[in-house]
Amino acid sequence: MKDLGIVLKLVMIEKKDILLSIFFGFLAGITAVGLFASSGYLISRAALIPPLYALTVVIAVLKMFGFIRAASRYAERYFSHRATFTILSELRVSFYEKIEPLAPRIFQKYRSGDLLSRIVGDVESLQNFFLRVFYPPIVLVIVFLSTIFFTSFYSLSVAIVLLIGLVLTGFVVPALFALHQRRIDSEVRESRGLLSTEAAELLYGYRDLKIYQKLEQKEKQLLDASDEYVGEQERDGLHSMFSFSMNTMVSLVISWFVLGLGAWLVAEGELDGLYLAMLVMISLTVFENSTPMAVFPVHLEDNRHASRRLFSVVREEPEKEPETPVKLAVGQAPSIEVDGLTFSFPEEERLALRNVSLELPAGSKTAIVGASGSGKSTLLQMLLKILPNEKGAIRLGGLNFEQIESEDLWTRSNVVLQENHFFYGSIRHNLEVAEEGLSDEVLNEALRKVKLEHFSLEDEVFERGENLSGGEKQRLAIARAMLKGEHLWLLDEPTSSVDALTERALYDAIFAQALEDTVVLVSHRLAGLEKMDQIVVMEQGEVVEAGTFDELMARRGYFYEMKQIEKSVFM
Repeated sequence: MKDLGIVLKLVMIEKKDILLSIFFGFLAGITAVGLFASSGYLISRAALIPPLYALTVVIAVLKMFGFIRAASRYAERYFSHRATFTILSELRVSFYEKIEPLAPRIFQKYRSGDLLSRIVGDVESLQNFFLRVFYPPIVLVIVFLSTIFFTSFYSLSVAIVLLIGLVLTGFVVPALFALHQRRIDSEVRESRGLLSTEAAELLYGYRDLKIYQKLEQKEKQLLDASDEYVGEQERDGLHSMFSFSMNTMVSLVISWFVLGLGAWLVAEGELDGLYLAMLVMISLTVFENSTPMAVFPVHLEDNRHASRRLFSVVREEPEKEPETPVKLAVGQAPSIEVDGLTFSFPEEERLALRNVSLELPAGSKTAIVGASGSGKSTLLQMLLKILPNEKGAIRLGGLNFEQIESEDLWTRSNVVLQENHFFYGSIRHNLEVAEEGLSDEVLNEALRKVKLEHFSLEDEVFERGENLSGGEKQRLAIARAMLKGEHLWLLDEPTSSVDALTERALYDAIFAQALEDTVVLVSHRLAGLEKMDQIVVMEQGEVVEAGTFDELMARRGYFYEMKQIEKSVFM
């Protein structure tokens, strides 16, 4: 319920619309009771052949109640739905503000299909919180208590019966069904998340599934997930219908009891028979306000699970930004110092980095090499503040890493990662991610430097760059980094998908521009490292060697053995 409390706080922002919704909801409910009570009284009164003016007054009151009921019902719907849409907007904005600082680390914890299901489905579920959970009980209690108070002037016994009906239909029956609904709703939501995940994996992996002849198996898993979701929805629908039927049955039993009790009171002379029809009509009408309570357990559990699943995504604390941040120097290449850096991924005992210490002078060119899984990319992501610093210290330009804002670090860095995102649009659109307003000459020159001169700036780029080869994606990412023109280069396997000749040309272009800049290059290839000021060799999260190319080859250690293996493979 703690997560539902967050939603409640967002609801209370719209105090004006909430109060107006409750007021007009109460007015619509109480005038409906008044309308039917007047009708019952009119029927009884007319049977006694009263003076015409008496009937005229009652008929006028009936018309007034009918008009007020229609107008107030319209106003109630207007203000309640306006509040709902505003609350939904506030919820989306609030959730985005919480999830945005967690990217991209959040993708290491949640599968994309499940994350999409939570962001879309659970947020949409919470739109019912005000209309179906927060608002109906308040209006129900106010209308019932007002009706019971009015009824007590005619018959205290009937008022007590209505009070018992309020407790049964408003609280007892919904509470009993809520216990069973909790388990059903949990299963529905989990099956929906599974269906979204299976659908996303089928779409993303369609090509590979087709190649390896596993498409039918994956389709069967998707259909099984779909059948399970449909089955859970059917169970949920049947349970909701049963809850509604029970609530209606209890309200009708109470109305029959009011009729029987009223007849007995009239027979005993404790109630004027003129008011019997009025009291029966009141009991039939007032329980209409308890109808929303029949589905209250469904929406309560739906919203409770939706809020729990949704806010569990953002429960993790984002990387804390410094209270008194310091700015990196503009136009200067920073030095990098790493001292005793240790890191492990959540729920993993194995250390991804173990007591790593490095010193990279300003303007130096450093290559970090090693076998796959040795911790190279993890170290680079920590230098980018993508992964949190658990133990150890990092200094950038002599400044403690904790004092530097992530935004400032990313602004002052030219970054190429193993996986780079490309937006649907054009080559121009994807290059202008680096900086807007660049001339065509500058953009075309960047394409020429990375050997993509065969592209025009208006050539189309599909979603996620699906119409580009792996090498073209890497070269386009390098072009973006070059256009950014900052003095810290963080490159993670930037040329792993290009041929040797193109790779040499790319490095020549990068180092020509980064002549005075600090460059950190992560690579599993050992060719072309002779120009590097320092080569850091990693194995199982530790630095096992460091030095220039000639120094490492002279030692005949780990790097030398890797170089000999590479020569034997490619000779």
